[in-house]
Amino acid sequence: MPHRDLNYANRIRERGYRLTPQRELVLDAVCEGGGHTTFDEIYRRVRERAPAVNRATVYRALDFLCQLHLVVSAEIAGRTVYEIAGREPHHHLICRSCGRMEQINHAAVRDLIEHIERRYRFRVEVNHLVLPGLSHRCRPAASPSPSSEETTRE
Repeated sequence: MPHRDLNYANRIRERGYRLTPQRELVLDAVCEGGGHTTFDEIYRRVRERAPAVNRATVYRALDFLCQLHLVVSAEIAGRTVYEIAGREPHHHLICRSCGRMEQINHAAVRDLIEHIERRYRFRVEVNHLVLPGLSHRCRPAASPSPSSEETTRE
């Protein structure tokens, strides 16, 4: 979802900050990625529009936007990727074998997060969870899932 649809400029101003030209360039560059985009891809897009902007400025802008939860980051396949935060958190299942990525909505993990918060009295702040594993296509048919193994051992 593009940041203009979510009116991020107003959200930044409402929190007492300015939407600087550099921050807007970075927001645009993240949006253009259409999802998970690396720092280098963002930096390249920013430089195409504003060659004088350096890497440190892009890093600072990304950090600022992540702190405000307007952009989210995640580690996927050993790389940090960024995307525009939506109205609701979302999460991903990533296959370690084929790299297939499946997006899941927050409802799929909400009960787990609420359980952790109650049980450990710990406020979970997650808006972009990545769960690595093996897809049904890559998982050997004969191998039991870890949860069924644990169940049989108990």
